[in-house]
Amino acid sequence: MRQQVTKELFAYWDGLRMGRPAPDRSEIDPSAIRHLLGDSFIIEIDPEQREFPLRLCGARLNSLWLCEQTGRSFLHLWRKDDRTNAAAALMTTVEGGAPIVGSVSGDGVEFELLLLPLLHFGRPRQRILGSLSTPRQPVWFGERPMEPLALKCLRVVNDPKPARLAAPVQPLKREVTMSRPPRLVVYQGGKSRYR
Repeated sequence: MRQQVTKELFAYWDGLRMGRPAPDRSEIDPSAIRHLLGDSFIIEIDPEQREFPLRLCGARLNSLWLCEQTGRSFLHLWRKDDRTNAAAALMTTVEGGAPIVGSVSGDGVEFELLLLPLLHFGRPRQRILGSLSTPRQPVWFGERPMEPLALKCLRVVNDPKPARLAAPVQPLKREVTMSRPPRLVVYQGGKSRYR
């Protein structure tokens, strides 16, 4: 984590959870993080629709695209080539209870992305608290909308206090049967053939 916004939001989230995998959405006090709200957002998780709508979006983020982002899909902020990876990062955050930090870019500006799992009325896999921050304001800020974001790298934040999610994933109830036994296929090749 390099950006001050990222460090402070992570520290606030970590302090609220008190050994749990994540704090509840109702525990977030906007006045405690008012200086971070412009770069922050909350995403609702809807794995069936795979849309991931933004439930709250900070003013600076809205200004980057020159319109209100609340209600729009988080995935629409990304290039088409990066939407699958962005969705996978969101699911990793909620399914694994894993904070993720990443580097993204857009219109030549470098941003730091933070994704943090939240409980919603005690239920896991419901919300994500996040931030998208940059150390400098783009020169074109407020004049035109930013192009879609490009994903550069993501990493799971090492958690010194790993915790389990409150509701583990249930195994499949039906048995999986194969119509034919597996077989091994060997293809001829080798390094010497390609020299």
